[in-house]
Amino acid sequence: MHLEIKRSYFTEQLNDVLKAISNRTALPILSGIKLEADNDKLVLIGSNGEISIEITIPTEVDNEEILTITEPGEAVLPARFFTDIVKKLAGEYVQLKSTDQYSIQVSSGKSNFVISGSNPDEYPLLPEVNNEESLKIASSALKTIINETNFAVSSSETRPVLTGVNWQFFENEIHFTATDSHRLALRKLKDKNHAIEIKNAIIPGKALHELNKIIEDSDEDVEINFSQNQVLFKYGNLRFISRLLEGNYPDTSRLFPENYETNLVINNDEFLKAIDRVSLLALESGNSAIKMTIDSNRVVLSSNSPEIGNVEEEVTSVDLEGEPLQISFNSRYMMDALRAVPEEEVSIEFFGTMKPFTLQSNTSNDVIQLILPIRTY
Repeated sequence: MHLEIKRSYFTEQLNDVLKAISNRTALPILSGIKLEADNDKLVLIGSNGEISIEITIPTEVDNEEILTITEPGEAVLPARFFTDIVKKLAGEYVQLKSTDQYSIQVSSGKSNFVISGSNPDEYPLLPEVNNEESLKIASSALKTIINETNFAVSSSETRPVLTGVNWQFFENEIHFTATDSHRLALRKLKDKNHAIEIKNAIIPGKALHELNKIIEDSDEDVEINFSQNQVLFKYGNLRFISRLLEGNYPDTSRLFPENYETNLVINNDEFLKAIDRVSLLALESGNSAIKMTIDSNRVVLSSNSPEIGNVEEEVTSVDLEGEPLQISFNSRYMMDALRAVPEEEVSIEFFGTMKPFTLQSNTSNDVIQLILPIRTY
């Protein structure tokens, strides 16, 4: 292998591939990054066994020559150490050249490193994902969907399926659902063009989190392909592969009651800031519980700390109808839900003191957040 590449561009691509690499892996070689230099491209591969990232670097980007390959070849180098070296080099270009067995000379400016690598033939092949079950979503829309749902996945491995977002495919619509058993986020997307015959796929929240860091907020499409146990995201020069979670996702459709007892329409930003203020005492006392009292056209938030004191704040509602209510909820869950509904006004429907309540835009039901109340005495 012998090549020269523009250092700034190379660093960006290495940082993206690093998102799939973990130092804690059963296969030591997966702590490395694989480089495959062909006559007209350089391919970077990283994997942790759960997700894999493949980035193809062409010789030219935006009519600028960024890569020159003198001799094709392959190498597997320690990912984080190699990336740190490239970041800190002073030259505009980096030269990579094979020396003895599996070692690569890395040169730029007056710096010259020789890095010991691993046998590239021992690097596992990436999973194959066909393109029969496929759909396209604009990258900006996909980022929005991830932001509106992924925060609600479970961090506990007790029920592995809940650590992922469930994608359900209907004839003209796709539903994205995440829940940790205490709250739930549902996003609906009207889509008449997808060629998906499977009923659902559960994508790990960690994979979606890393994907969200890489794709940009643009109109460029992300092509998504499903196989029996893998999903492939194609975006520009990126191939992002994740395993799918196995198991049956719980039926969450029955969690949404039809007839509310109390409905509150309120300004999103003002409500969010009020909860943030009132939660200061609750967090200080070691919990996140806030009490909300709705009575006589008043909406009052309150919390207390035995060591510090108490707080009470009245918030102004845009509209209020139904029965008086007193309910307690997790302030962090409520703030996450409000941030996930990008609308000026939100509608909150309550179905009783100890029943889950829903939160959504006052003009659309494309995004619905559901939160379980907290029992307080």
